[in-house]
Amino acid sequence: MPDRIYVALGDSFSAGTGCGPGEAWADLVAVALKSGDPAEGRAYVNLAFDGATSSDVLASLEDARRLRPDLVTVVCGANDVLGSTRPDLEGVAARLESIFSTLTGLRPRPLVMTATYPTAWGFVGLRPRTTARISAGIEFVNDTIRDLADRYGIRVVEVSGHPGLADPVNFAADGLHPSPAGHRRAARGFIEELRNAGFEAAGEEVACTS
Repeated sequence: MPDRIYVALGDSFSAGTGCGPGEAWADLVAVALKSGDPAEGRAYVNLAFDGATSSDVLASLEDARRLRPDLVTVVCGANDVLGSTRPDLEGVAARLESIFSTLTGLRPRPLVMTATYPTAWGFVGLRPRTTARISAGIEFVNDTIRDLADRYGIRVVEVSGHPGLADPVNFAADGLHPSPAGHRRAARGFIEELRNAGFEAAGEEVACTS
């Protein structure tokens, strides 16, 4: 098994739902890591899947542990809100803490990265009451992610509030999932954080894309 392994965990955002092969941000990050350190290289395993909830990601941690990664990205919690009119937000918070504490407790400890979510999707066409409910739930998830990331020493890519969320070019036809352009933007954010953490990442293929 390679000594350097990048594992991606999460929902459709990390899985790249609606994108072609190699277009998801996690795929672009994996390529940038290999390009940045070609002598060593790094294996890449994406365990994320469309519709995954925090419970699903929690259940996948054993698979991630067996891979002994040196880098893990994990983004989840939105589907817990989107899939229920009355989401168990305290349960989401507890599961997110279990996920973060488990990943940062691995030995040797990997670099763990996460991201916040948009609090609203302006191109979906939801009704005002539904939009308000979802926004409140996602904001809770985001606040939880930030608080836990600070507590466990996890790097956060701030998607929430990003100016690119107002540009339809960054969204797929469903108005919910990122387009390839949106994934390139996300990859830039993750690559910047990786470089700040001391990882070698080339990333020219996304760094010049607005």
